[in-house]
Amino acid sequence: MLAGRLFKPVWRQFFRTTEGHIFLLGIASAFIGLAVMGLVAFWSPQTSQMIGAMSFTNIAFGTIVSMSIGYTAGYGHILVIAVNMWTETVMVLLFYPIFVLSMQKLVEFPVVGRFLENTRKAAERHQDKVRRYGIAGLFLFVWIPFWMTGPIVGSAIGYLLGFPAWLTLSVVIAGNFFTMAGWAYLLFGLYTRAAAFGPWAPVLIIGLIILFILASYQLNRRKKFRTPWSR
Repeated sequence: MLAGRLFKPVWRQFFRTTEGHIFLLGIASAFIGLAVMGLVAFWSPQTSQMIGAMSFTNIAFGTIVSMSIGYTAGYGHILVIAVNMWTETVMVLLFYPIFVLSMQKLVEFPVVGRFLENTRKAAERHQDKVRRYGIAGLFLFVWIPFWMTGPIVGSAIGYLLGFPAWLTLSVVIAGNFFTMAGWAYLLFGLYTRAAAFGPWAPVLIIGLIILFILASYQLNRRKKFRTPWSR
């Protein structure tokens, strides 16, 4: 269904809008990152593979697991933070325009429709908290590392509150950077101390974090069958 609509006028008009420019920037950022990954592979295949592993893990399990894998493998702040910032920035730049199109009912997205709907409900649930403090509230929402206070939901809240697109994305990305800096400080210290107990200790911590995330996800799914979606 979506493929058949890609060439309709709505898409040509979309790419002339601010959201269309943001979407193109997201695609360009993704390709630039992949090109860098390919160049790194020439002199350090292991580092290139780690970049790919952290990127995939960030998408699948989130920032904490992704950064944990990087630190456990012995990489420093520069690579770990840079890879995670790139991954989440690309996700936000691609998500925000798609979310706007979905909210405006201009295009249907069958593949990610449920994800967009769930994100909208999560954003609506939290938007009153952010509205009280405006842009500062949006920054704090993304910065404070609690469940479902990430950049994806933050960008959706910015749209629902009527903030300008570039302002929303700038605040969300800045807040996300400070969040990662905080996690970097905590996780690096944690894995440095854990390594003193043996090579198995950091791996065990990663496993426990993944189990916690999966358990939280499963608990949330059960709540959806008992009560309206609240995440």
